[in-house]
Amino acid sequence: MADGSPKLHVAILGCTGSIGRQALDVCRQHADKLDVVALSVNSSTDKLVSYAREFSVRAVAVADEAHVNDAVLAELPEGCLCSFGPEAVCDLAIRDDVDCVLVAIVGAAGLEPSHAALTAGKRLALANKESLVVGGDLLMPLAKPGQLIPVDSEHSAIYQCYLGENPQQAHCIWLTCSGGPFFGRSRSELESVSSSDALAHPTWSMGAKITIDSATLMNKGLERIEAKHLFGCDLGFIKVVIQRQSKIHSMVEFDDGSVMAHLGASDMRIPIQFAFSYPDRWETPAPRIDFTQLGSLTFDEPDFETFRCLKLAEIAGTAGGTLPCVLNAANEVAVEAFLNGSCSFTDIDRVVESCMDAHAVEPVQGFEQLSDIDAWARQQATRVLKGLRS
Repeated sequence: MADGSPKLHVAILGCTGSIGRQALDVCRQHADKLDVVALSVNSSTDKLVSYAREFSVRAVAVADEAHVNDAVLAELPEGCLCSFGPEAVCDLAIRDDVDCVLVAIVGAAGLEPSHAALTAGKRLALANKESLVVGGDLLMPLAKPGQLIPVDSEHSAIYQCYLGENPQQAHCIWLTCSGGPFFGRSRSELESVSSSDALAHPTWSMGAKITIDSATLMNKGLERIEAKHLFGCDLGFIKVVIQRQSKIHSMVEFDDGSVMAHLGASDMRIPIQFAFSYPDRWETPAPRIDFTQLGSLTFDEPDFETFRCLKLAEIAGTAGGTLPCVLNAANEVAVEAFLNGSCSFTDIDRVVESCMDAHAVEPVQGFEQLSDIDAWARQQATRVLKGLRS
């Protein structure tokens, strides 16, 4: 720990999102083990102040500088440092009094804080898959063993299945997928689904963006690319299987035919807590599963043609380089357009595919390059959306 105390001192970046709120709940339940030192938000300053007061944090950051004059910030705890802008968020990740940084920021904005945490030697509890999708080539060489703990339920599961095992003796990874709310639908049926339909996830309660990604299966495509970086394997080594009950969070199959599966409740507080407690295990923050009441567990193949985003992510992940950056940026723009009623559900993959087709893939060289390509992809996606509406 940073100051020799038994508590783990944590910074939670993106504290008002779904993952951030659940992380704070874990901190409430284990106040004897966790000390919340710093918090960041994009713009929700009222909630930021509420959490800062509850946990007596020492520093906060607001990424959106338009909120610099929000009156509520005067109610921050006495002595709490308040800073603004994306750089201020990164500064929280490198504070001397922080041991562990939970990056729960949505989208590509999580890349630089993740890089800052690793460079500063902090434990990185990573709940932002886009960091690795876009910049895995930059982040993974910085991560020492046990320094980067994934928080996505599937990647936490794989990480735990590998504990005590020789990864060289693994045959494949089975990355489980709920199938989302539209499992079994045809492409023509997906043309007319609404945002409220897509936000009705069958097993998980998440933020709007990731819920839409789960409905298109883009989320699983991004997770597959994330797993490629995390576990140092080819994309083909990672197989997607539909597990509708979301009770098996992923599996690793070994050369001898043995399969290690991670089972548990559909509750993100469990992988969040594991990232804080590793290598220990603390009392569960969630209700336990009663296996006598669980019933059956089912497995199905994913439909790569109906859910085109899954195929596009496979193409981007196989090609590597800067193509995953384009995939991610175009998807973020298209998902926002769908949520705003500006395009159809199936337009999301049309926009992404058009942007990918227009991009000349380059090897990843640095943040400035990725930032430029991200900006280009967003502009290109906006142009494609205008063309679809005209």
